Amino acid sequence: MSRSNGLVAPADPRASRPPTPFRYYDLIMVSFVVVLLISNTVVAKPVQIGPWLAGGDILIFAISYIFGDILTEVYGYARSRRVIWTGFGALVFMALIYTLVGLLPGDPNWGGQAAYQTILGQSPRIVLGSITAFFLGEFCNSVVLAKLKVATAGRFLWLRTIGSTLVGQSIDTTTFCFIAFAGVLPNADIWKIVSFGIASKVLYETLATPITYAIIGWLKRAEGVDYYDTDTNFTPFKFGLTDRSGRDLTREPGVSS
Repeated sequence: MSRSNGLVAPADPRASRPPTPFRYYDLIMVSFVVVLLISNTVVAKPVQIGPWLAGGDILIFAISYIFGDILTEVYGYARSRRVIWTGFGALVFMALIYTLVGLLPGDPNWGGQAAYQTILGQSPRIVLGSITAFFLGEFCNSVVLAKLKVATAGRFLWLRTIGSTLVGQSIDTTTFCFIAFAGVLPNADIWKIVSFGIASKVLYETLATPITYAIIGWLKRAEGVDYYDTDTNFTPFKFGLTDRSGRDLTREPGVSS
């Protein structure tokens, strides 16, 4: 087998058959969206860990970047982009439903309206911050990983996962905190949240590197794919699965690394 642009396809006379769907791609997409929605719900609670302030998503949000690394590393940027847009749509829909339900008149005998508004009735700034930060951070993470993979010829996976997370999380955390909290919290407190958020999430990614290695290696073998984004259109404003030359990636035959 020889590696071509993007995918490596064996010389198989049956290659004209319809492609076999990936077995785990949809599962990873669903897991990514679940983690995203949960983290953007629990972020409403500020938590203090020692001298540091952080959002309640500190326990789970970094996992979404691990999913993003796995998706781009195994399936390529175009398929990762589709997952990011799916998560973006789910995040917008969740925020809309939370808001609409909060506006509905509550049962007079129910005493939880204030609590609901505090936790789920997020302010427009929180919603805008979450959506903008997610969009910028996830796409930067995916682009950096894809380009590093080509630049390093597939070596140094640890450099790609940690480096892309550092870039993505820095943009994500800084964007969210300043949109959501500027003028509400002192700048010194905002920078505490930003610095601790970035440091803790990158540390999380670093500690999870052996697990990420194992999952990526297993998925590449199980799916028979190891995508290199050598001919990829990196615009985020696209949902379809075609490369720069217009090749339909959904019709690729079975592939292997």
